[in-house]
Amino acid sequence: MSTSAKTGAVFGTVLALTWLVLGFWPFVFVAAAMAVGVVVGRIMDGKLSVSNLVDVFRGQRSSS
Repeated sequence: MSTSAKTGAVFGTVLALTWLVLGFWPFVFVAAAMAVGVVVGRIMDGKLSVSNLVDVFRGQRSSS
């Protein structure tokens, strides 16, 4: 099993347990926190450019 698959399985398990144990709104909070963590991690690894991310949210996407 690849590292990406293991990471995805862990994320899915955490989200499923959060929903089952704590309910819907804590699940939404944990999912949002995980998404922010992934974005910050990709920025720190240099795999995501902050300026390109800002352009996407402004609707100024380019094909390059």
